[in-house]
Amino acid sequence: MSSAAPSRTAETPPLSDLAAALLDAAKRAGADAADTLAIRSEALEVEASGGALETIERSEALEFGLRAMISDAEGWREATISASDPSPATLTALAERAVAMAREAPVNPNGGPPSPEERAAQPPVAIDALALTDPGAPPDPEALLDAAKALEAAALAVKGVRQADGASASAAHSERLLATSDGFSGRYEVSSFSRSVTALAGEGVGMQRDYAFAAGRRRSEMRDEKEIGREAGERVVRRLSPRSAKSGAFPVLFERRIAASLASGLLAALNGEQIARGASFLASRMGERILPEGVDLIDDPHRPGGLGTRPFDGEGFGGRRKRLIADGVVSEWLLDSGAARRLGLKSNGSAARGTSGAPLAAPSNAWIPAGDRSVESLIVEMGEGLVVTEMMGKGLDPVTGNYSRGAAGFWVEGGKIAYPVAELTIAGHILEMLNGLEVADDLRFEGRVNAPSLRMEGLTIGSA
Repeated sequence: MSSAAPSRTAETPPLSDLAAALLDAAKRAGADAADTLAIRSEALEVEASGGALETIERSEALEFGLRAMISDAEGWREATISASDPSPATLTALAERAVAMAREAPVNPNGGPPSPEERAAQPPVAIDALALTDPGAPPDPEALLDAAKALEAAALAVKGVRQADGASASAAHSERLLATSDGFSGRYEVSSFSRSVTALAGEGVGMQRDYAFAAGRRRSEMRDEKEIGREAGERVVRRLSPRSAKSGAFPVLFERRIAASLASGLLAALNGEQIARGASFLASRMGERILPEGVDLIDDPHRPGGLGTRPFDGEGFGGRRKRLIADGVVSEWLLDSGAARRLGLKSNGSAARGTSGAPLAAPSNAWIPAGDRSVESLIVEMGEGLVVTEMMGKGLDPVTGNYSRGAAGFWVEGGKIAYPVAELTIAGHILEMLNGLEVADDLRFEGRVNAPSLRMEGLTIGSA
């Protein structure tokens, strides 16, 4: 059994006092503008093996970052620096170092903070409507151990599973505060829970592994541990004795957790910074159709209980729900204020940030809405093709739109899953793949980016 040593966060000042002290120190050091993000967090994770406790890790941490900005005739010079020691001497040294670094930084003509007027146009939303925290009592180690043991037992109960690894259950809670030198200050708390287990089956070179997981803001909304463990076991047993796939052009169905990675690739290409740099295959396609009619790609920072839900973004904008792709048509970019300035637009509240970096555009809760077709019906219509359940490698190149990955899954013959396949590659261009896209009805929200199973054409399959 191991346990991470907790930090002395109980002795640290309130985040609001810490932020005020940092901003004051930055002003004294010569910053023309500054902002700070402070995060206090605690987490507990338990792992079971052989029906007993394997490890328990508890952590408590405080981290904060300061962005110092110096106004220049041609723009802004900026630098960000982070620390975890809240002592007055450290805060002063941090601010002085950040300002000194900013003075040496190159000028960014599109940098600097948003104006208070811009921020006021998108105020933070009410926290109570976002379901960010769990109303129950914090789980104790015994409760998490019971959950981890249930995951392992459920996986091992599946006939053919010989081992379960990494059966773990975790709980975390954090407090976040963003404050700026022009008077904005916002604070919120979030909780999160996760369950995961890996199952192994087969022997030697024929051994296969697969996993199942769940994550959410509230325990009551998560799937049962027995269901998660059984899913891991059933997935790995189905993969035993894989064959080689046929080579050629065939329809491909990406199961939902693989389809989410395709949605992530599209989101990268819809990032305003990439668009401004001309480093996206979608840079010239605003207003063009790239998906079939009726298919959307949505980003919503206010979806209740979402893992990316927040009352305001990394610059203090409340943000809003966005149909980045609406009815198949490219309709909006993900924009922070810097990318928006480069494009002659306004931020849509998409800035994300950590304590050690400046705000950058990123999705919050993004998803492709479910269609009205079952996965089974989409497989029947395939006739012959591939169902992808695992992928390896880079995936979608957001600059060119080329797609190439290693894959494994199941071969379909006569509209039915015939046998498992492994060590194959799939390749194509994303715009050709999306032409004729079919969307299944099995959407499940268990990550920041989600999608139902997706069937595509225009892919070339090759055996390794």
